[in-house]
Formats: sequence, structure tokens, C-alpha cells
Amino acid sequence: MARNLVRFDPFAELNALQKEYFGDGFLPARGSKYPTTDVYTEDDKQLTVEAHLPNFAEKDISVDVDQGALVIQAEKHEKEEDKKKKYVVRESSSSFYRRITLPEQADDSHISAQFADGVLKVVVPFKELPAPKKIAITTGGATS
Repeated sequence: MARNLVRFDPFAELNALQKEYFGDGFLPARGSKYPTTDVYTEDDKQLTVEAHLPNFAEKDISVDVDQGALVIQAEKHEKEEDKKKKYVVRESSSSFYRRITLPEQADDSHISAQFADGVLKVVVPFKELPAPKKIAITTGGATS
């Protein structure tokens, strides 16, 4: 079975953590709460990721596989105009980012995702890895 080669990025996880905690700026947003993400396996046949995203709609969320990692992103921008109030436009935005490194046996061609009641559930099935091969060692007799 052929394996895919993936370019190693030593800063990918660091960049993901920085984006997770600081967003695009250097300071976290005031009063921001980080939604919880549960990553678990029940039967060693699949990995389940549950991201609790109560303030997002399905259209705000994207799920990707990038360089052996599951990437979940959500971004929402709201704009409210009220002619009765003194401000012209009231805007708010919120975002969510998680990067989860997938195990070697993850079958990224059969990943499924569903969103219901504010919870995104991503199921990553596992494929069976080939058994290790025993390599015979022969003695190389040097002739003189």
C-alpha cells in the first residue's frame, strides 16, 4: 500500500495555537469564551470529534483535512442597523479554529460531518494498517 508523503511544517501546531488563542491579533477578544471540543474513540474503529458551536450556523462552519490534520473553522459576522438608535451600524464577529492531528490509521477519504443543535460531529473512520513485514537478513560473505 502506497503512503502519501506530506511536507512537514514544524510551525503548523504553533500557528494553530496562536490563532486559537489570539485570533488574527495578539490580544484575545474581551469576554471571549472558547467553545469546547471533545475528541474521543469508543471502539477503536473511528475517531469522533464534537465541537460545541452554539452561536454558529452550518453556513458559518468549514471542515477540512490539511497535511494530516482535521481543521475546523467557523466565522460569523453580524451587522445590525437600527434607525431609532444613535449609532449607525452595530457590528460583531466571532470565530473558532481547531486543528487536530489525525492518527496514521485515519481514513481521510471517508470522513463525515453533521451539525445539529449547535454541535458539529465529525467522524473519522480508521482503516486497517498493513501488517509489518519481516525482512530477512542474509550474511554477506566477503571473499578474499
